[in-house]
Amino acid sequence: MEKIKNKYVFTKMHGCSNDYIFFNGFIADISNPESLAPILSDRQKGVGADGIVLILPSTKVDAKMRMFNSDGSEALMCGNSIRCVGKYLYENGILTNTHMQIETLSGIKDLELILDEHNYVTAVRVNMGAAITNPKEIPVNLSGNIIVARSVNITSQPYEITCISMGTPHAVIFHDDIDHFDLHTIGPQFENATIFPKRTSLEIAQVLSRNHVKMRVWERGSGETMASGTGACAVAVAATLMGYCDKNADIIVDLIGGRLIINYTDETVFMTGNCVKVFDGKIEM
Repeated sequence: MEKIKNKYVFTKMHGCSNDYIFFNGFIADISNPESLAPILSDRQKGVGADGIVLILPSTKVDAKMRMFNSDGSEALMCGNSIRCVGKYLYENGILTNTHMQIETLSGIKDLELILDEHNYVTAVRVNMGAAITNPKEIPVNLSGNIIVARSVNITSQPYEITCISMGTPHAVIFHDDIDHFDLHTIGPQFENATIFPKRTSLEIAQVLSRNHVKMRVWERGSGETMASGTGACAVAVAATLMGYCDKNADIIVDLIGGRLIINYTDETVFMTGNCVKVFDGKIEM
């Protein structure tokens, strides 16, 4: 993030329309990102985004990512923004290798950049790490060793939820008409339900065919967004646990903002998707 008098340089990018404001922490510092995120993310009074991302040096691996939601809360991990981080690092010459490791609050993630004939990064394959299904580690205050299609009464009617963590907690509901699901009412109720001590994101998923699902997401700290990388991984894992999809197979996940390809194995979850630069800008702080 280059400081020019009282202005800061930023880059707006998105993955599957999940958009963030990126700052280059290799060349400057930014204070109080928790306070800045709500201001800059405001789509009427600010730049407009689902949050802000700091791209920082790391003492452990190639680089470090910190992401702050539009409400100012810091996220442990964001699948769509980490792909953009890889694109930014490569195309700005900070890193020259197409395989890189990025430090996040949920651990180190391995990235494989996919280039076009002009040497631009068009997509990134991310090793997202193992899916967490232990309720205590997600965390969710429900009994048992795994939560799959568990009936809960959080709203006025029961819903069957499957709980997964991909560095951030997710509750997945399968529904036969997600387009008309009242996510803006049900989402906040799930996000702030007492059974989720660290809140949760809520995904509503619909099975289209074998290894093909579509979803909407109410993202913890941001509300409904066009896409969620960790959410898509959680949906693919949940669909596999419920028998709708196969392990070690490419699972198509269609989101409002685009398509992600998820591959769930015994060891890890791979996510492949696009990353797009929208524009560069300067803003007064």
